[in-house]
Amino acid sequence: MPVAVYVLGLTVFCIGTTEFMISGLLPDLARDLSVSIPAVGLLISGYALGVVIGGPILTVATLRINRKTSLIGLMLLFVLGQTMGALAPGYAVLMTGRVIAALAQGAFFGIGSVVAVELAGPQRRGQALAIMFAGLTLANVFGVPAGTFLSQHAGWRASFWVVDALAIVALLGITFFVPRRSDGPHGSIRAEFAAFCNPRVWVALATSMLTQAAIFCCFSYLSPLFTDVSGFPEGAVPLLLIVFGAGCFVGSILGGKFADRYLLPNLYVGIGAMALVLVLLTLAAHNRISTVVTIAVFGVAAFSINPALQAQVMREAGDAPTLATTTNTSAFNVGNTIGPWIGGSVISAGLGYTAPAWAGALLAVAGLGAATVSGVLHHRAAPDGERETNSAPVPTHA
Repeated sequence: MPVAVYVLGLTVFCIGTTEFMISGLLPDLARDLSVSIPAVGLLISGYALGVVIGGPILTVATLRINRKTSLIGLMLLFVLGQTMGALAPGYAVLMTGRVIAALAQGAFFGIGSVVAVELAGPQRRGQALAIMFAGLTLANVFGVPAGTFLSQHAGWRASFWVVDALAIVALLGITFFVPRRSDGPHGSIRAEFAAFCNPRVWVALATSMLTQAAIFCCFSYLSPLFTDVSGFPEGAVPLLLIVFGAGCFVGSILGGKFADRYLLPNLYVGIGAMALVLVLLTLAAHNRISTVVTIAVFGVAAFSINPALQAQVMREAGDAPTLATTTNTSAFNVGNTIGPWIGGSVISAGLGYTAPAWAGALLAVAGLGAATVSGVLHHRAAPDGERETNSAPVPTHA
């Protein structure tokens, strides 16, 4: 695998750490900025909104620019936003820096996915995407806990500065290791938008949104489930989340291997397994040992589908995958927003801390239904030679 693919993975690690680490900095930020915890929580929502809205806009704006140049420009934008956050004298500047950094994420994930597939070749697209997006998994396993540790011992600004430094290293890596392709610009704006006339693209986006909502509906409320239902002490929660993260890492690697040859079966098995595991979690949560095992399996199932979800959108978009893959990142973030809201709603309704797992299972079933519709539509449209593996080659250039 080309070194540049791993450089893209490092970049995703930096971006993912920035996106998620605020949850571990809430008390320190609230105290230092003299704002409430809910106000600090809006920094997470503001970032997600920046990804959802800014990603497609910046992708369209950079369609006629060489991909390597686009990646460098987007990382410079990310570094600018991160630096603003580290230097922020108050809440408003910090929010502005978060939104600026978020603008780079959606477009970077979309363009970076296309570059990773180009470098690895269409036969290893799943592995390339798995390596690149393993950065998100590692961000949750190592980046977020490390950011929390730094915040507790050196202040929350130290967390921002360390991520900023790693982002600069990633920027240099892109500059030196990502080749400048002779094919130049991404393609026409009309072709990129025309991809959305294909209903299979929308079904693929719906699959991504529903599955992410299922994951975060349950994941967002694992801490009270561990302490109030399973009976773990609060000090064990970080270790249990590391178990979940380790499962996510294993699932991402496995999903990358199977997505190359069995894209749709990978989705069917992974989403179906996730729905089943979420149901089992409602029963297993009453025993500590079974909770640990189930959480690990939940991580494997949840992240085994991520490479296939991205590869599916790229495949259905045909010769114009850049905007579609960026929009898929937006779909992920919509799911990340809807899922916790649904999980919180069922808890507020008095259904208990296992209720988000039930709700997540239902969302996963809906996601499996969307994946099945996607498979039927693709089967009807694909040539006979592509039906046997339920896959189709992703174009190496737009």
